[in-house]
Amino acid sequence: MDFTVSERMQTILGMVEEFVEKEIIPMEADYFRRPFRELDPWLEAKRDQVKQMELWAPLHPKEYGGMGLRLTDYALVAEALGYSPLGLYIFGCQYSDAGNIGLLARYGNEDQKERFLRPLVEGRIRSCFSMTEVEVAGSNPTWLLTQAARDGDDWVINGHKWFTSHADGAKFAIVMAETNPENESRHRRASMIIVPLDTPGMHIVRGVSVMGHVGEAWDSHAEVLYRNCRVPRANTIGEEGQGFVLAQERLGPGRIQHCMRWIGVCNRCFDLMCNHVRRRRRTPDEMLADSDVIRTYIADCAADILSARLMVLNTAWKIENLGVKQAMKDISMIKYFVPNVMQRVIDRALQCHGGLGMTDDTPIAFYHRFERASRIADGADEVHKISVGRRFIRDYDSGRTKVKW
Repeated sequence: MDFTVSERMQTILGMVEEFVEKEIIPMEADYFRRPFRELDPWLEAKRDQVKQMELWAPLHPKEYGGMGLRLTDYALVAEALGYSPLGLYIFGCQYSDAGNIGLLARYGNEDQKERFLRPLVEGRIRSCFSMTEVEVAGSNPTWLLTQAARDGDDWVINGHKWFTSHADGAKFAIVMAETNPENESRHRRASMIIVPLDTPGMHIVRGVSVMGHVGEAWDSHAEVLYRNCRVPRANTIGEEGQGFVLAQERLGPGRIQHCMRWIGVCNRCFDLMCNHVRRRRRTPDEMLADSDVIRTYIADCAADILSARLMVLNTAWKIENLGVKQAMKDISMIKYFVPNVMQRVIDRALQCHGGLGMTDDTPIAFYHRFERASRIADGADEVHKISVGRRFIRDYDSGRTKVKW
């Protein structure tokens, strides 16, 4: 496996890192204190700058206006953009849009690509992904109460979702609903359906308060009701009953994107910590950096971050070269390993900053509040650990006698 960064990618990364440092980080103080919509004109101006630099939508298809980077290259860009909470949004590769773009690019028909994919990649509209339900385990995508019933050439959708992130102001949702309840395989019962948000029967009930933050626009999570919500069956992505397969396809590369962004968070907190302890006195004669305890914090963080980073790059390489199916253990491992590394790094950085770390004068408190969800989103840690253990045991049951990474 060769993780050598090409000269082209070194140039791209240098441009991205410089833009984040000079153009995005200065906006963070306003982002932490002001409503998202108040910042929208400034954010759009930054997005226009990125487009002019030809750095827009780095992961997304060239034919629709993106850069079309391969996954391993994009992983490095996501790390650089994760250095700021606004990085991915300003570069047009924010979740949930990134996952929806991947689905539509691979499985959408030509009409869906022109109506929904193209304006989404170009940044003219936003979207959301509506899978998690209130009453059932979000980590089990084969168990859905939301139903889409056939009525002629239409689907009639009824159900109750929440954590439909970024629904406020979005133009459409991709809804996962049970369409084939009679199918013997529970993995073939659901489909993914495009639902424009102005469709009658699609109701945003509220913005869900997360750690005391309701948010708005892209920076929000919605509870949604579907009540006799009627859309054409032509809005189905891929084949009927393919919803579970599409969910796995969406979440595999999506976890790479999240995990490399989280490495960026780790890098930011590590830099803040190291710079702070060099400046902050603990006595009139000594800096915090002179403390052996602080030095162990730094050493532990460095080892954690490097381990997580290499695991993610290895997983990206496997997805790119061997396919998602061959990388399933790796995908599950980074999903629980990287968030735990990030939490440890954030916590050590906060501890080193003392009272300052509790304020919004640095992004550390923001990360402490909002990145805790990383160990729950896309499946709780425990679900992924069980999956990894089961897959290894299955390998040994089938005849393996030695570990193979």
